[in-house]
Amino acid sequence: MKQFLFFWLLAGQALAQVVSPPKAPAAQQRIKDEMLNAVTEFLGTLTPEQRQKATYPFEDTERFNWHFVPRERKGLPLKQMTPDQRRAAMAMLKTGLSDQGYEKATSIIDMENVLRVIDNRPPNDTYRDPENYSFTVFGSPDDKKPWSWRIEGHHLSLQFLSLTGQVLAQTPTFFGSNPGILEYDTKMADKRMGDARVNDLPQKGRQILKQETERAFALLKTLDADQRKKAIIAPVAYPEILTSNKRTASLERMDGLMLSEMKADQRKLFLDLLQSYLTNYRITLAKQQMVKLEKAGLDSLRFAWAGDLTPELGEGKGWYYRIHGPTILIEYDNTQTNANHIHTVVRDLTNDWGEDLLRAHYQNTTHNKP
Repeated sequence: MKQFLFFWLLAGQALAQVVSPPKAPAAQQRIKDEMLNAVTEFLGTLTPEQRQKATYPFEDTERFNWHFVPRERKGLPLKQMTPDQRRAAMAMLKTGLSDQGYEKATSIIDMENVLRVIDNRPPNDTYRDPENYSFTVFGSPDDKKPWSWRIEGHHLSLQFLSLTGQVLAQTPTFFGSNPGILEYDTKMADKRMGDARVNDLPQKGRQILKQETERAFALLKTLDADQRKKAIIAPVAYPEILTSNKRTASLERMDGLMLSEMKADQRKLFLDLLQSYLTNYRITLAKQQMVKLEKAGLDSLRFAWAGDLTPELGEGKGWYYRIHGPTILIEYDNTQTNANHIHTVVRDLTNDWGEDLLRAHYQNTTHNKP
């Protein structure tokens, strides 16, 4: 435990210097350089017409236009890129995500191929489309002014912000999976499968958000009767994450079992669950998030549950849980598609879109003063 705390405390110095750092720490500098180079290289591969689609001014409100449903999106989609441009685009993604996070992101994109089969759609269908994931850059990538970029498509929304030469993992962060686990469901075959056979798909058995599911149930299982009374806030799961795609995330109140009310083994399970979300990012970016939570007080974090208490995906009994604290809200919902369709989102309640840090940055820099 001491080693764990020491590990995260070391990272606190990096976050404390975000607004006006004299010099970025080596790890942060490395990520900044890698991301700056990758985005610059990507933009350099684009034609003038492609660049016009892929770029917006940093102040444009399109930066806040996000959603996790299938729809047409601004930016440059993979389908309009050459193979070299696609490689450059995915190289951008690698600069911000851990191996775990990158695998999840690419698996979510690939799951559109599965949905084409499950929904009995033609190979060129554009509604279930693994090439309908768009890349967008906001502002001019450099060390002097803020800029950001995002990748977004069905069940995936990620954005990164570069501020005064340092990179931040920007929220909202959305990962989703439909199916939650890919297995042939005879109960749904006549309704949804058409003539398709899931058993023939190479993705059979895939469970993209396995940690987020299993670790939550592992914690739930350890709660005693009194703890469950505090943690379980509704007998039926909500049909969707409560904050949806709102620009500003908020809930009226914080409910659930506080970390301070958990036993030592439960605290470890809770922190393991929390790490399922944070460690999707590169380790330096994950540290930034953890240090902020520690400063706000880990003991104030709450675990809340709604819905079924048994971990059987695809049984039609859905569940929902959240981690809620002064600075963070993580929501997980599995209710749709016979309870085999998962949505997860991470929201920074004080700094979504980097707005608080941007405000501080503009107040402390001369280029924005009259």
